[in-house]
Amino acid sequence: MTDAAAELPLFSASKLNAAVVPGGRLACNPVIDLTASVADGGHTVCIWRANDQLVAGHTERNQKADVLRWKEDGQFLAIGWSDAVVRLIGLESSKAVYHIRVCEAGSSAKIDFIAWSRNAMTRTSSTDRPSSRLRSHDIFPDEKRDLLDLPHELTFLEVETALPKISPLPVSGGSGDDIFVFSTTSSLEFVFRPMRPEDADAVHVMVVGTSDGGIHLSIYDSFVIGTFRFSNLPSGDPSPPAPVLQLCGHASHPNVSTHALLLKPQGPKPVSLYLWPMDLTFVHDSAVDISLLASKMTTMQNLLRYLKQAQSHMATEWQSTRELPGRFLNAVKEDLEKMEKGPMTIVQALSHTVVTGHVHPPLEEWLTESLNDRNHKRWEKAVVTGLENLRSLVHENFIPALERCGIILSRLLGIARFHESHKNIGFTSSRISRLMDMVSCLTVVANKILLLVMDELEHFSVFSIWLRLEIDKLSSPNLVDELTEKEATMDNAKVLTYIQRYLVSSPLALYFDEVTSEDYTRDEALLGDGGGSLLEILDKHLKRQEAGQPYMKALPRVDFLVNYLTSRANSVFGDIAEAQKQTVRFGQATELSVGLEIGRQDVHLCSKGKNGETSALAFTAVVPKGDGSRVYLFRTAIPIRNGKSGDTSTTTAGLELPRDVTILDFKFLDDSSLLILCGMKSHIGQPTGLLRIAYQSSGLSFSAYRQGTAPSVVEIGTPDLEKSTNKLCMSFRFPKTAGFTPVQMEVERANKARGDIPNRVCLLGRGNAQYRTYALPEDWEMDMAGLGLGGTGSSMAA
Repeated sequence: MTDAAAELPLFSASKLNAAVVPGGRLACNPVIDLTASVADGGHTVCIWRANDQLVAGHTERNQKADVLRWKEDGQFLAIGWSDAVVRLIGLESSKAVYHIRVCEAGSSAKIDFIAWSRNAMTRTSSTDRPSSRLRSHDIFPDEKRDLLDLPHELTFLEVETALPKISPLPVSGGSGDDIFVFSTTSSLEFVFRPMRPEDADAVHVMVVGTSDGGIHLSIYDSFVIGTFRFSNLPSGDPSPPAPVLQLCGHASHPNVSTHALLLKPQGPKPVSLYLWPMDLTFVHDSAVDISLLASKMTTMQNLLRYLKQAQSHMATEWQSTRELPGRFLNAVKEDLEKMEKGPMTIVQALSHTVVTGHVHPPLEEWLTESLNDRNHKRWEKAVVTGLENLRSLVHENFIPALERCGIILSRLLGIARFHESHKNIGFTSSRISRLMDMVSCLTVVANKILLLVMDELEHFSVFSIWLRLEIDKLSSPNLVDELTEKEATMDNAKVLTYIQRYLVSSPLALYFDEVTSEDYTRDEALLGDGGGSLLEILDKHLKRQEAGQPYMKALPRVDFLVNYLTSRANSVFGDIAEAQKQTVRFGQATELSVGLEIGRQDVHLCSKGKNGETSALAFTAVVPKGDGSRVYLFRTAIPIRNGKSGDTSTTTAGLELPRDVTILDFKFLDDSSLLILCGMKSHIGQPTGLLRIAYQSSGLSFSAYRQGTAPSVVEIGTPDLEKSTNKLCMSFRFPKTAGFTPVQMEVERANKARGDIPNRVCLLGRGNAQYRTYALPEDWEMDMAGLGLGGTGSSMAA
């Protein structure tokens, strides 16, 4: 290492055409060179690529984005909006793929923190013993002799990938938040992507903090575990500190199921932070494979959303087949009722014409003047297009989604039968069987609808030809003979069938027509959560309807069955989440204070292993407000046994920069590096560079922690940071760029998931109008080793 500070190479840069909203709402993607920012007064989130390229934008006109955070695998951008809903934006599009309500509707609480983490599953089952593994050459002699965990492979076998892909839904005709989510093939593939092999042994966790002290947990994209509040925590500390604590930092390690939460008291001038271990024991030792369960639950939730949208489209198409013909029929209804020979319905009048060839005067006037050639074409197009679209929706969208629901539920049924006799997993085989019964009912209804649609299309085609002949006969008397010959080939039986069965009221109305709220509520109450087979009840009442007897009017409706399935499935999901929530434990809280008002803070978690036991070290860095030259570090040792944290112990150390240097921002990068963005007080706004502190090196000694007392500090450099000679740190400088003054820093570790992305720092410039990303050296571990520093922790690219 030379005396002169190395210059960091520029990795990417972009100008933000819409300035970032003040408050630090900027987020870098961990695996791709993308950056998200908030613009348009907070209503729009923009995703940028280098060289000023706007990749996508998502707008919520009535809400403002408060927090941004990319998922650790770069697949989702989580946005906390002012309506207390976290919306997950997919990497492949700007659509909100998931909507996770964190606070109750109408609550004044806001989302003020989001963090993502990935935890490796701890498997202690018998299937992990070497004796349970089969070598691949035992089964496939010609293959390489690699280990194959056959039970594990069977557990995570994705049967759904063998089925044809689900088709996109039309853009128009949907309802609710998911109106555009399922409208493109790329969006569908993103939502229904199969579990990746590398995720089979991992749990992805999202932690959301709210202004009222809530800690909201969800796993595997959108499966909600629940919300915890520090006023009633089942923790080891019987008297949580007051006032309300808000989440301001989070740290985790892939190999440790305990997370470190950093909380601050609500109110001005906080002088203390609280480090609180959160034990996710369902990651360490779950009664059921939580990654598999969460994956299937999330897919099932997505399928229910898809079914709801498909049902909404089906109802729209059904309405389109009835609305325009209904208006035409109503136009002649009153005239037929006023006939001198007595009132007559349109069914009677048209049937009379089919059988006798005679046309009553009101009907003749209606056919020639009101209906005529143009309106007949409109009628035909509305009915044929609507019925064909309805047929496609049922055949290509609705039934395939139900088939996938059946596969997932059968998998859950097997899990329940295997575990329920001796473990609490939150659901039982009887409840899953009930859901499968509901899916069977929907399948029966869908197939009945498909048959009726095809039958109605066939009969309408014949009726439409006959109706056109009657219009032409009445409008062109000179062509009567020619038209009469064509009429002789008509299938009048089908014409009469359509008039009497489909014209005024179709059999499809049983599944789509509106029912009263009283009928809806009564039928739902009668079904309840138990009783006999729902499929048998449905069959019974369909037969009663055909016989003209009283029947449950809401039960056969598609929307009723979809809503009923969704509500009962959500009840099962809630109980599964509650079973996992009961395993979340909060350990001993540690108050961190040096007696000064805290300005900035960050936290990082390192993993340690000794004699088969796992423990963690939580490092918390704070900078006092008004003192931009000192950093205080707290090292908290967290013993962990069987996934549960024990009594913690804390030591502390202090670092002091030269008097002429001020700290603009700082972040932990990994288990060895704390990065500090520095500026010179004598040159306001002019950045000096970046300091890398080896906070676990032998050059930094930690002493016993005394609450409210600042530790002694270690000077870490000279006023000229370009000639840093202290073995504790390394210094770097940025290329001079006119008009760019950094004010905020984000750091990301190296990643090779989608290209070779190095360790990097992303700097937001003053005025929030541009950002610049710089690559960090790959060989600084060797440089630090050459200085004789030890204990630098894990590799940067680990």
